[in-house]
Amino acid sequence: MASVELRNLTKRYGDVAVVDDISLTIEHGHLVCLLGPSGCGKTTTLRLIAGFVEPSKGEIRVGDKLVSSPAHSLPPEKRNMSMIFQSYALWPHMTVAENIVYGLKLRKMDRASIGKKLDAILATTRLAPLAQRYPGELSGGQQQRVALARALIVEPETLLLDEPLSNLDANLREEMRFEVRRLHDAYRYTTVYVTHDQSEAMTTADLIAVMNAGKIEQAGSPEDIYDRPRSEFVARFIGSSNVIKGKGIDAARIDFAGTPLRCVGEQIKSGASIPVSIRPHDIAISAAQRQGENVVSATVVRQVFLGGSRDYMVEAKDGTQLRILTAAGENIPQGSTVWLTLPPERCRALSG
Repeated sequence: MASVELRNLTKRYGDVAVVDDISLTIEHGHLVCLLGPSGCGKTTTLRLIAGFVEPSKGEIRVGDKLVSSPAHSLPPEKRNMSMIFQSYALWPHMTVAENIVYGLKLRKMDRASIGKKLDAILATTRLAPLAQRYPGELSGGQQQRVALARALIVEPETLLLDEPLSNLDANLREEMRFEVRRLHDAYRYTTVYVTHDQSEAMTTADLIAVMNAGKIEQAGSPEDIYDRPRSEFVARFIGSSNVIKGKGIDAARIDFAGTPLRCVGEQIKSGASIPVSIRPHDIAISAAQRQGENVVSATVVRQVFLGGSRDYMVEAKDGTQLRILTAAGENIPQGSTVWLTLPPERCRALSG
């Protein structure tokens, strides 16, 4: 097991930088998610790590070994990595057991060792009852576990996963998120996981690297990325934050809709247009008039009853609309004037 380090990694196709000067260190035994929308460069980054694509600039190191640079690139089969694709790529004519041990047979491991490793991986992945079935007889979730078992049994230094749950239905995807994390905790391989689904990233990752237009916008723990976004893109992409804009008053306050709003986060420049994020569930709404710090008046544009909660859209005096989630009992009619409390510690000034 070894760390993976990307140093100023760039991949260009003509004038277009698909991966644009990114640097990232993935520690031994950690699971890192490359998270972002389609076309952000996350899959190309994974293919660069795997050795399927050569970099235009920069380098990739695994432990103390250089595996990729423009001048030198190890072929994929010499990198001691396992990769799981969106399609499970199981051999349809082989049983579950035969699919799993295929890599060990290619390595000419003796039969006794293969049997011992197979028994262990079948137990860990809970596939023992299915060992003699064929892929066509399995559900999507079971096939995905077979693909994971096949990748894990060869004991790679690095495990790479490219949107591994995208072919599953919603319920199976949710179940398999926890399964991926459970298997990672059991084996602790250094893992790079590509996804566009923030719920998958939040569930599985030790560290999330949010990518946009070929660059890493922000990297941190799931809690850090969610609670302390640094850019407007990250705030909107993770958790669907409200992003409001106001003019800087001083280092800690902006003017929003005629109200001084105290914030945390990035440094605020006086007179500058500053984006500020706040989550829908962090805003308190009241039909009774309120006064105090960070209290803003607004009008209810719409509200929807969702069973266990209500979803409001309100409009401030400057025309800015904010989404608010409350308990179901908070029933304020459309058109009502309301007062919003935006807690200063939840208002995060962003870098833009």
